[in-house]
Amino acid sequence: MPVLDSAITSGVQMAWLAPALCVTSFMVLAIFGRLLPRWASVLSLLAISGAFVVFCYVLFEFLSIGSGKYEYWVDWFRVGKESLSWGMIIDELSVLMLGLVTFVAMMVQVYSIGYMKEEDRLTWYFAVQSLFAASMLTLVLANNLLFMYIAWELVGACSYLLIGFWYERRSAAEAAKKAFVTTRIGDVGLLIGILLIFKVTGTFEISEIIHIAANGGVSSGTLTIATLLIFMGAMGKSAQFPFHIWLPDAMEGPTPVSALIHAATMVVSGVYLVARLFPLFMLTPDTLLVVAIIGLITAILAASMALVMTDLKKVLAYSTVSHLGLMMVSLGLGGFTAGMFHLLTHGFAKALLFLGAGSVDHGTGGKRDIRELGGLWRRMPITTITFSIGALALGGIPPLSGFFSKDEIMLVVLNNGNPVFIVLTILAVLMSALYMARILLLVFLGPLKTENRDAHESPLVMTVPLLALSFLAVTAGFLAFGWSQYYEGFGSFLFYGHPEKYHFDPVVISISTSLSLVGFGLGWAIYAKRWLSAEAITSKLSPLHRWASNKYYIDDLCQWCIDHIALTFSTVVAVFDRIVINDTIVNGTGQSTFSAGFKLRYIETGKIYNYAFGMVAGMIIVAITWWLGFPYLDA
Repeated sequence: MPVLDSAITSGVQMAWLAPALCVTSFMVLAIFGRLLPRWASVLSLLAISGAFVVFCYVLFEFLSIGSGKYEYWVDWFRVGKESLSWGMIIDELSVLMLGLVTFVAMMVQVYSIGYMKEEDRLTWYFAVQSLFAASMLTLVLANNLLFMYIAWELVGACSYLLIGFWYERRSAAEAAKKAFVTTRIGDVGLLIGILLIFKVTGTFEISEIIHIAANGGVSSGTLTIATLLIFMGAMGKSAQFPFHIWLPDAMEGPTPVSALIHAATMVVSGVYLVARLFPLFMLTPDTLLVVAIIGLITAILAASMALVMTDLKKVLAYSTVSHLGLMMVSLGLGGFTAGMFHLLTHGFAKALLFLGAGSVDHGTGGKRDIRELGGLWRRMPITTITFSIGALALGGIPPLSGFFSKDEIMLVVLNNGNPVFIVLTILAVLMSALYMARILLLVFLGPLKTENRDAHESPLVMTVPLLALSFLAVTAGFLAFGWSQYYEGFGSFLFYGHPEKYHFDPVVISISTSLSLVGFGLGWAIYAKRWLSAEAITSKLSPLHRWASNKYYIDDLCQWCIDHIALTFSTVVAVFDRIVINDTIVNGTGQSTFSAGFKLRYIETGKIYNYAFGMVAGMIIVAITWWLGFPYLDA
């Protein structure tokens, strides 16, 4: 670890201010919020804006002093020679995440001022937004697994509160519980994995763990089990199959929450976890293969479901799941840089799309069914343009940002994947362009439907974040190239092993671009020109369409397991607990003691003649016993 000199101390070490500002905003709003109802949004926005300024300062200092890994910490408590510390790590990965989280959260909070202005619990909404930002920033900056796990759980708790913000709606309350319980299953695996790592290494410090493992201090079997358990936690947060079921239902929360949690922050925390511990995963090829397989299954299943959903936000939700799967595929096949580059470009584009969906919701009086929308470009030009940019970017149309990152993932798969991976990844990329074309054409283009004639553009406070995010959706891909001696390109800034400059591979670019163009062209032929009948295609693929529409019955299977296995098992446990543990062991012991005391109380009468009678009777019994046993004693 580099020694922190005064320049570094005054520079990158200031990163701790980012989560500190947000947690201060939460505490002020939680305690004094009722006294400052009109200032809730201002305080929360000032905090996250300050965090973004901190990021800009840290980035400048980090690029100035050169790339590297800088850690600093303070001891929390010490037991003997061992100590537990709160610490932060500043490297390329944490700086990347710091910028993504602070900027998207800042845009979401500006947008929320207009979208949530009619809400009664606005103070609580912005308080939880601040706590969520603080938790996520702590997670990406933490330099030890225990500190990271605490922030990890806080992120989950905040997502529960934000998804269930409209708790008076049963659907929102159920969605919040579903998200909380589903991710907790993965978190149990993560905790066990962390404790297993601690048991064999004796430390929670990530750098020390990686050093010990790299030098053979952990057996391959133990390391494989530990990384699989850690990946289980990543599967929960990043909605990987079969834990993906919570994310589409989480669309019951406010749309800005969807943009914040389900685009650039919470759902990418699992991808970030794998990337942060990537040196450990590289030591376990079996785990990396599992990561790639799970990611591929997730990408394919979610993309096919996005093609048949009719709720605008749920289409975007399944799109998120599919792209998270592609990131996992990239990491599982060794494409560290490509996976994290796609995390960045996807974060900007998907936040833009979710906020665009919220603008549609706001401008049409709450409509989200894409079959009821259409022709909105005539009433909502800014939303249409910005949403189109996001859709084309995620669809991989050059030269938008998604083209560059998806191109890198394709290169990783073609170089490191087997034919099955190549074919299925190509299919996922094709479907990605097709479902983006579907929502773009059905919602915004075409003739304006009569029921949408009263639609209107959103206010400036909501459209400014759309414009800012659309700018990044256009330009973020150019981060692949360098422009100075301080920044030589994304592959030279963030990499594992050795830096790689972005290079154009004609074959990969041709495949990637062709897939995107075919996807959008097919969408144009089906949904705009009607050259191909969507109904006829659905009829011919009826079984597949039915399965996809019913989410491949995975939700039903999970519900069946809960009703017939989990609840049955819990009933047996409850009966055993009540009859054996409670009634027999706990209450039985107490009852027997009480009964014995109740009967023995007759001995303690307080009357002298009773005691005298007892003494005489005792003496007689002793004498008889001694007399009867005396001959035997002689013998």
